[in-house]
Amino acid sequence: MVISSVSSNMDAHSIPLLLLNFIHLFLRISAREFLSPGSYLSVEDSSDVLHSPDGTFICGFNNISKNASVFSIWFSNTAEKTVVWSANHFHPVYSWGSQVMLGTDGRMIVKDYNGQLVWENNVNSSSKAEQAQLLDTGNLIVKGQGDIILWQSFGSPTDTLLPYQNITSATKLVSTHRLLLVGRYSFHFDDQHLLTLFYDEKDISFIYWPDPRMSVWEKRRNSFNSTTIGVLDSWGYFLGSDNLTIKAADWGSKVMRRLTLNYDGNLRLYSLNKTDGSWSVTWMAYPQTCSVRGLCGMNGICVYTPGPACACSPGHEIVDPTDRSKGCRPKFNLSCDGQEMFVKLPSTDFRGNDQSSHNLVSLDTCKKICLNDCNCKGFSYLQATGDCYPKWSLVGGVTSPYIRRSMYLKFPKTFQVSDSSIPHSQPFGSRYVPNCSAKSEYFTVDFLDQPKNTQSGLKSQYLYLLYGFLLAIFCVEVIFVALGCWFMLRRESKQLTGVWPAEVGYEMITNHFRRYTYKELQRATQKFKDQIGCGASGHVYKGVLKDKRAVAVKRLADINQGGEEFQHELSVIGKIYHMNLVRVWGFCSDGPHRILVLEYVENGSLDKTLFSSTRLLEWSERFKIALGVAKGLAYLHHECLEWVIHCDLKPENILLDDNLQPKISDFGLAKLVNRSGSNKNVSRIHGTRGYIAPEWVSSQPITAKVDVYSFGVVLLELLKGARVSDWASNADEEVEMVFGRVIRMLAENLMLEGGQQLWIADFIDLRLNGQFDSLQARAMFKLAVSCVEEDGRQRPTMENVVRMLLSVA
Repeated sequence: MVISSVSSNMDAHSIPLLLLNFIHLFLRISAREFLSPGSYLSVEDSSDVLHSPDGTFICGFNNISKNASVFSIWFSNTAEKTVVWSANHFHPVYSWGSQVMLGTDGRMIVKDYNGQLVWENNVNSSSKAEQAQLLDTGNLIVKGQGDIILWQSFGSPTDTLLPYQNITSATKLVSTHRLLLVGRYSFHFDDQHLLTLFYDEKDISFIYWPDPRMSVWEKRRNSFNSTTIGVLDSWGYFLGSDNLTIKAADWGSKVMRRLTLNYDGNLRLYSLNKTDGSWSVTWMAYPQTCSVRGLCGMNGICVYTPGPACACSPGHEIVDPTDRSKGCRPKFNLSCDGQEMFVKLPSTDFRGNDQSSHNLVSLDTCKKICLNDCNCKGFSYLQATGDCYPKWSLVGGVTSPYIRRSMYLKFPKTFQVSDSSIPHSQPFGSRYVPNCSAKSEYFTVDFLDQPKNTQSGLKSQYLYLLYGFLLAIFCVEVIFVALGCWFMLRRESKQLTGVWPAEVGYEMITNHFRRYTYKELQRATQKFKDQIGCGASGHVYKGVLKDKRAVAVKRLADINQGGEEFQHELSVIGKIYHMNLVRVWGFCSDGPHRILVLEYVENGSLDKTLFSSTRLLEWSERFKIALGVAKGLAYLHHECLEWVIHCDLKPENILLDDNLQPKISDFGLAKLVNRSGSNKNVSRIHGTRGYIAPEWVSSQPITAKVDVYSFGVVLLELLKGARVSDWASNADEEVEMVFGRVIRMLAENLMLEGGQQLWIADFIDLRLNGQFDSLQARAMFKLAVSCVEEDGRQRPTMENVVRMLLSVA
């Protein structure tokens, strides 16, 4: 009677959950609690895993398909497997013969069936490892002697944050594409130390949440806080050092939660229902998914029908039905011969990418502005206020009844646009469904906000594609083995000698930091033919990679480090990314060759422009350069995983792109130092005369303040328009004596008030003819004098420099 009454009360959800609990109980009995040095987890045995002491989390190989697996951590008690961390998500291993092993030095490595290394945890410690353990928090740690944590998965999150897992300036969440590709969205601290969502498009990152049009005060955030940390507690409350607060709708204890950046760019907080093992969203950054930037790619428009979906702009067709983010391509060509027309898309806007803004203009005037610009693809217009925004690119399209402006797209007059091809949101209508019997005017795709049945259908479609792809790879390899192509594979492996193991057999079509072979760079530079620069650290050549990307290839001189030490330093530099720093794409460390592959910057170095008689930098351009250089140095000093001192900042090492945006080069070539300020590793580095801080001469400890000194000198050169070394009227005078005299004079003049400020115009570059901002100039003089103080402790930090420049921007 008891059994029958219990079974009668069981619903459809509790039975499979009960079976699932029995399975997890069995796995816990057979699974390990620790992984000892020299032991490994095998991919073939599904029970060969680590589990947390309370059984909440499991760590092991997760089968993403029949033949592919990823070393991951996931929840053990959810209806659908929920992965919270992955080591090698973008390089799956075969589900046979692969393993993850813990070494005595603390290195945890994942190897494919053929012994190929696909991932390692980069432990840098002299302590010996005792064991790897999965904690109740979901944190996989490698413990050393004395319970020292040599490495932890919490320090390198993927797309999910768990309670008590910190996000810092050195970490970020990156969305994961459903087709095993890196997503285009990331969540991390920005240049103002604010937690922000970014849309990463090629070499540019766009902020899309919080709304970039809002000020820091409107966002209710604290900017330039020296602390950069955020953490989610067990009650569902997230607090960042920038005052970002997130609170779950079901705020309270005893609920398992996770904060995940999904593939659609929306940051969501999930809570677990212990009854049926399902997840529910209890907070999201965007209640309306279409507000996420670039969700539907170039020329795509996000519509509500009633759920969010992607449609193409009129006259466009979908690029790739399996990947909505690739957007749509036009079916016409704009010749810019004055024979164009405009098609109105009501209640539609493409957010961002404005060429200019015009207020109180008529619709006809706005049309003429766009017609007279060949780069204009259309314009956004608000009839009520006459606001006109011509667009150079159509990204971030969204249509909604709540949008008051309309979009006008430019078309050739001969091109026919049907009214039915204009997307309209229908929040309370039927869903867009592609017409399979005819050529569809638009294409739609589902998002996470759609009902579960449509989502599962799309998921199965992707799984079929994945199965087919992996099966094709497997069949090709079997054919190669059957035909006995051992010699060909051996030759290929020799050609790839020196390439990181994770890249073997793969065509690197992404722009990630990687290692290049010497032969690759020889081909890219036509045997180092086109030299574009030369300095103390080496010669620079222009090159073009296989993906048609222009790069600057720098052959380093006097590099004495061994290969492993050089690679370690470069692996840190490769993680550095800021709009005011030259991007390091990769390096070469073949035999005696030590080469950097850098971003190619169009306008060359600042000295060629600032001190040139053929090109005059206007005041606004000089101020923008000063602010950009300050931001770049502030990033190196305060936000990098390891503290980076430039040690040789000068106009030759400041490059200008086509928009005259400054980019600092040659950072990180000085030895990376620790935060104690010791000059042990940089004592051999010497800067350029005129830019060297007094610490170098007096053998005092070298800190980031040496860069502050050099920045002060560059600031004065931007103001004067001449090199410090050229300021001496007498050829016999020492540069240092002249410079000291000028600084004393400036310090005295800065104490003057009122009409006695004429000295500013006398000092500033005469070629400007007095065209400068007095408030900005005085602030720059004051900063320069404080930056070149003899006592490094009296100099400001680069954070303070940026704050002061922004106050007068």
